[in-house]
Amino acid sequence: MRASLTAEAEEALAPVRARLLADAQAAAEAVLGAAVEDADAMSKDAESRAAAILAEAREQGAADAMAARRAVRAQARRAARARDLSARRQCWEELRRQVVRGVEDLRRTAAYPSLRGRLTLRARHLLGPDARITEVPGGGVIGETRNRRVDLSLAAFAQHVLDRHGAELEELWTP
Repeated sequence: MRASLTAEAEEALAPVRARLLADAQAAAEAVLGAAVEDADAMSKDAESRAAAILAEAREQGAADAMAARRAVRAQARRAARARDLSARRQCWEELRRQVVRGVEDLRRTAAYPSLRGRLTLRARHLLGPDARITEVPGGGVIGETRNRRVDLSLAAFAQHVLDRHGAELEELWTP
């Protein structure tokens, strides 16, 4: 409980109260000023860190976008290369099919019996007189002994020529 002061005591303490009140207000303003300065500094620091984080995120985003672009381009190049190789393979297979068919058509010519005779002689020359000679349905012969086999079929000749000249032939459909 607080005791009441006399008017004289109240009057005598008035300057002390005024001084204490002024000191308290000054201290409060100093604390408030320091708090405002700290808040401003913290705000500036936060803005600076936010700007740095944003810049780093933009850089990382740009780097990620560049990597993604490179990956998409590489995939597109691989897909284009695969299509190109597939088209070349189709051209090669069609050429092979036409060449083999064309060579096998020799069976229907008047010169085929003579050619078959020469192929039979060649097989016997390579394998010996006891070689078993079999005519191939597509034309030509296959010669066999117990340990050896020689394919003198028309299709084998066509494939051999294609293999031997493949790089030159591929120029027909290479841009």
